Amino acid sequence: MSTEVKQKEALFSKKNQKLLSDPFNDNNPITVQVLGICSALAITVKLEPAVVMSLSVMFVLAAGNVIISLIRNLIPNRIRIIVQLVVVASLVILVDQFLKAFAYDVSKQLSVFVGLIITNCIIMGRFEAFALGNGPWKAFLDGIGNSIGYGVILIAVAFFRELLGSGTLYGQPVIPQSWYINAETGTGFYANNGFFLFPPMALIVVGLIIWGQRAKNTKLVEEN
Repeated sequence: MSTEVKQKEALFSKKNQKLLSDPFNDNNPITVQVLGICSALAITVKLEPAVVMSLSVMFVLAAGNVIISLIRNLIPNRIRIIVQLVVVASLVILVDQFLKAFAYDVSKQLSVFVGLIITNCIIMGRFEAFALGNGPWKAFLDGIGNSIGYGVILIAVAFFRELLGSGTLYGQPVIPQSWYINAETGTGFYANNGFFLFPPMALIVVGLIIWGQRAKNTKLVEEN
């Protein structure tokens, strides 16, 4: 077996593949670790800001993990948290400026929540728990896996909230106008549920996802 093939196998070994797959199910940052809940409640009224937030967190977490991993042996232990904050703050500023330049409307919708990526428990948690103790490739995979696990839940919550609350997806109407109740003509049978637009509904949807996940995966059920 050639050296190149061995290197490829090492890069995508079962252990490395688990770094990508575990955050989808057994170790999802939102539904299992219960981290990053604030953004799931705050920016999931519409699908577009949820997608943009997911991509933003992916960039910050993947790039930040790699940077922390590369300099992990140079960081004095007593200031490691400060260094981590400087790294994540710098990356968040880049994301914020990029959104203001190329997606200003979405940037306005996300408002202060882009800046609050700095305090996202998932990011600081992965820096501290993984990037400081592993090489750049593993740190990169861990960042991608956890950010996708986070993004999948965020997008799922936004999908149901926008669809059932506004009758749209990504701002485009998806429920036929003829379905809506028209008091004048006495036709139609459907009305948007405005309750889905309120933050408590996000918590309920996340709770239902957690319930469904734990019902399917008995390993996640806590022992009494």
